[in-house]
This record gives sequence, C-alpha cells and structure tokens, in this order.
Amino acid sequence: MSVVGIDKELSVYESMAARFDVAAQKLNLDEGLYHYLRTPNREIIVHIPVTLDVGRLEVFDGFRVQHSIARGPCKGGVRYSPHVTLDEIRGLAAEMTWKCAVVNIPFGGAKGGIVCDPSKLSPGELERITRRYTAEILDYIGPERDVPAPDMNTDEQTMAWIMDTYSMHVRHTVTASVTGKPLDLGGSHGRREATGRGAMIVADQALKRFGWKREATRVIVQGFGNVGSQAARLMHEAGYKIIGVADIAGGVFNSQGLDIPKLLDYAKAHRTVQGFPGGESIGAQAILEQDCEVLLPAATESVINSKNAGKVRARILVEGANSPTTAPADDILFERGVFVVPDILANAGGVTVSYFEWVQDRQGYFWPEGMVNERLKHIMVAAFSDVVQYGEKHNVNNRIAAYMLAIDRVAFSIKLRGIYA
Repeated sequence: MSVVGIDKELSVYESMAARFDVAAQKLNLDEGLYHYLRTPNREIIVHIPVTLDVGRLEVFDGFRVQHSIARGPCKGGVRYSPHVTLDEIRGLAAEMTWKCAVVNIPFGGAKGGIVCDPSKLSPGELERITRRYTAEILDYIGPERDVPAPDMNTDEQTMAWIMDTYSMHVRHTVTASVTGKPLDLGGSHGRREATGRGAMIVADQALKRFGWKREATRVIVQGFGNVGSQAARLMHEAGYKIIGVADIAGGVFNSQGLDIPKLLDYAKAHRTVQGFPGGESIGAQAILEQDCEVLLPAATESVINSKNAGKVRARILVEGANSPTTAPADDILFERGVFVVPDILANAGGVTVSYFEWVQDRQGYFWPEGMVNERLKHIMVAAFSDVVQYGEKHNVNNRIAAYMLAIDRVAFSIKLRGIYA
C-alpha cells in the first residue's frame, strides 16, 4: 500500500503521519485510539532570553514535544539548529515513541530543539542558552517524566549542563535526568558508539538474509558526525569495505576501499572529509547514487526522496539518521527491491544504550563496556527479527512492519492501562 497518493515531498511530521496512517489502517486500529496515538501528549514552546558575549540581549525559541507516556517516561534528544521547527520536533518525537517500542524498551517518545546556529555561538553563549532552556522546561522533565539526550549539534557537554541545571533546582545530583553524559558524570560505556554499533548489527543481520560476507560488502556512509564516523570505523574494523564517505561539505570515493583510520584523523584535523587524498572527490548528494551493497545515510532528514530514490543503487539501505527517506521515496525503493532497515530500527542503538545508562544511574551500579555491547546486540538482533517476521506475516515492507509492530505495542499498553478521565 502506498503511503502517499501523489508525488510530493513531505515534512518529517507529514512523512511520519503518512506511514502511521498506513500502519494503523492495516492494524484496523480503533478510530479513537488512532487519534490518541497520532496526537502528542504535550507541546512546550519557550522563549529563551540570553545575553550574548557582546552584551546584546537575544531571544531564542525552544521546543520540547512529549508524544507518549504510555510505556514509560518520555525519551528523546535535544537538537540545536537554525532550521529547527515545531513541526519537525513533533514528527521526531512521535518517531521516538515508535523507536522505543520497536526495540521494546520502557520509554515513550519526546524531542527537543532550540532555533540557533551553534557555529556562530561561543561555548559560554551555548551554556547560557542550554541552562535557561532547561530551567524553562524543568517542570516537565526528570528521570520519571522525560529524559533528554544529545542530538544534532549537542553532545556530552550539553547534557552535563542540563543535568547540572536540573540538579541545582532540585537541590541534589540527579544523574538519571539525562543520558549521553560524560563517563565521569554517570555516563555509560559504549554510549558514544551505540548508534553506529547498532547500525552495524542490523547490517550484519541483513547480510545474513542475502548470504553475503562482510569482506565482499561495499559500504557508502553519508554523514560523518558521531553516527556516521562510528559506524564507518566499526564496520571497517569488522571487515566491511567502506568505499565512500561524505559530509555536508563533500565526499571522498575509492572503489578499492578507504583507509578509515586515516580518514578519521584527516576529518578531525580538517573538520571535513572533503579533500582527503585517499580517494576521488565526490558530492554529498552524488555519493548516494554510487554502486554499493550497503548505503548508510547518517546525516539529516529527507536526503533520499522522490527525485533521487530511483537512482539509489544499493541493495540494502540502513538508515543511521532520523527520517533520511521521505514517504514518497518508500514506494520507489520497495519497487526496486531495496531492502530497507528503517530508522526506527536501524538507529535505535543510541536510545537502547541510553536506556542502559538510565538504568545504571538509577541503580548506582555501572556495567563494563563488554556487557553493554552484548546486551545491545541482543536487543538489536531480536528487534530486527521481530520487524522482518512481522513484515512477512502481514506482507508489508520493513518500514510499515516496524510502524505496525510499534503501534501495536503502544496501543496494547494503552488498552491495559485504560483512559483516565
């Protein structure tokens, strides 16, 4: 079943809603439950006054959308970007609900964002923005309510500021108030690599279905931030042949395989992979259309759409980014036989290890990295199997199968709890 009736690109929220509609229809979801699950639980808009280093007062807009608390506290990242919109945050919050349900961890979905350009702000300005944003949403977050995490243009330091601000207001240290923290502040081993590792684990499972070996599998990674760089490093170490890597500035391609350790050093020194001498230069969009077995978009939303989906030559698409494929592109990829591991499964390694971090903080006992990685693998392998089997049972593609599985689990929890009125 097509998720869209006409060929037009959709926003992140519209793509999520279109896929949700198809999945809900196939599940014969009750009309009232359909509206309940499609509607966020809470949307928070704040305006953040901050004095910049030059002495000028600036007001930044911030959002936090909490989509569902049916299965537990809300969980989701906070992103900083000049392109953040409430509609985008709303869509990503819903996708977090489905992502947590797909890997069967006890969280609902949330997402946050601030409209700002971090590249034009000093560390001090970013800290003041972060702390005021935290103070504005303080009544709605916490270990039992909503647990923020890093996302686009935020990191361990950002989480440390949020955790400290929250702790100062409640008058005691609450490490479980956020995840993705530095190890010295209650972070978890393996968290930094978790999303990239999870993507590799599901890629491994996809390879088994095709009967392929890692050593004969060519991989292209678009996006070389934390997710893309960690996925490339781990896959290279595991024996995959990484033939192309790109970031926002451009890319590098070598059909014989890239030297990923040297590329990582180059990217760290130059803040881009563009110009790396170990391959030919290629555009960030053009790299998506190169011949390979596995394509791993790990940058941003909507990079694969109705305009270029027909040019994708990969056999397997592992979505490391959130919403890298638009709804209209889904049908094109499905018709061309591309095996898609959807984002709400493929990049769920991050939220899974965030769950582990939350558990460790709450019990005050921390696990060695080997245990974290072993438990991550167990959950990701089980979730991959659940999604594929669900798709085969209902004769739908993997994305709709993931949505159906997630919606089914959340709806079941709501039915068990009942509606308080």
